[in-house]
Amino acid sequence: MTDLLVQTAGESHGPCGTAFITGMPAGLKVDTDFINTALRRRQGGYGRGGRQRIETDEVEVTSGVRLGLTTGAPIVLQVPNKDARLDDLERTPPMHRPRPGHADLAGSLKYDTDDCRNVLERASARETAARTAAGALTRLLLREVGIETFAYLRGLLDIDAPVTVTDDLEALRAACDASEVYNPDPAASAAMIDHIRQAKVNKDTVGGLCEVHVLGCPPGLGTCMERMETLDSKLAGAVMSIQAFKGVEVGLGCAVTTRTGSQVHDPIEHDGHGYVRPTNNAGGIEGGMTNGMPIVVRGAMKPISTLLQGLPSVDMRTHEAQQSTYERSDVCAAPAASVVMEHVVAVEIAAAVLRRYAGDTLSQIKTAMGIK
Repeated sequence: MTDLLVQTAGESHGPCGTAFITGMPAGLKVDTDFINTALRRRQGGYGRGGRQRIETDEVEVTSGVRLGLTTGAPIVLQVPNKDARLDDLERTPPMHRPRPGHADLAGSLKYDTDDCRNVLERASARETAARTAAGALTRLLLREVGIETFAYLRGLLDIDAPVTVTDDLEALRAACDASEVYNPDPAASAAMIDHIRQAKVNKDTVGGLCEVHVLGCPPGLGTCMERMETLDSKLAGAVMSIQAFKGVEVGLGCAVTTRTGSQVHDPIEHDGHGYVRPTNNAGGIEGGMTNGMPIVVRGAMKPISTLLQGLPSVDMRTHEAQQSTYERSDVCAAPAASVVMEHVVAVEIAAAVLRRYAGDTLSQIKTAMGIK
């Protein structure tokens, strides 16, 4: 059994996005409707641009699945692009004015070109469609072993609207889906929408704070023995790998610096059945390992780098000052980013489960976990 690994390929306006997944056990039922629901949610959210009216993302499974079940072989998932025009120079011309905040300039310097097109096509957040599809597949695995995930947009500009996550995740998910910004609080949702609407009027963009909860993790996922293999470092790396994310926290996160130890550390109790905590400031992870409490991770997404008003830049051919080039984009993609974040977190949790409870088949993994 190899470690679970997800890799992607594809460009924003290429034929498709592709996820290549190795290390998935045999015997998992692949529910493509479940994956497609995740893809639709990734396309949603108030503030999204015209691209989402063109694409209707649906997954195609081209390897590693037979008769609806994983075989243990590498799995290939593809998400076709309807707006495939990468080789059409009239519709997708070279771009010589890099956008501040995007990968355009750094990538062009790295790959020795004054045309940002090759860089921006791969750096685009369109890549997250493939990662979301792969993450949805791992969520199917997690559900089989009693682990569930929940994500929402917690904050935007001056709004902070935390959610109390209960065991009734279906009700919470329904309330989130009823909101155009994926927050179950109607008042907070309305205020966020007002901010996004005003940003559009101003030809500006806004980011947001996404939060993911993972329920049902057994204690001991992760490790304290190898620092780069700790679960919190894996989660942090996964969240920071999402386009436009600039910060990540577990549990209290940076707020631990404003409290004393007695206000931070979660007391340990035993209820006659197992160890429990009256608080969860650690966010379910201590010493790089799960402690049995829900995992809580937050990620900060910066405002989209493509502004209708443009920003001061330079033409890479002439070095003359210019406004940055506008590429069709969103005003705010933070609600959709919460969906992406949920799915990259799911990949890391699934990898940690498979690392601890190794097996070539789903039934072997369940047996190792004591699940009948």
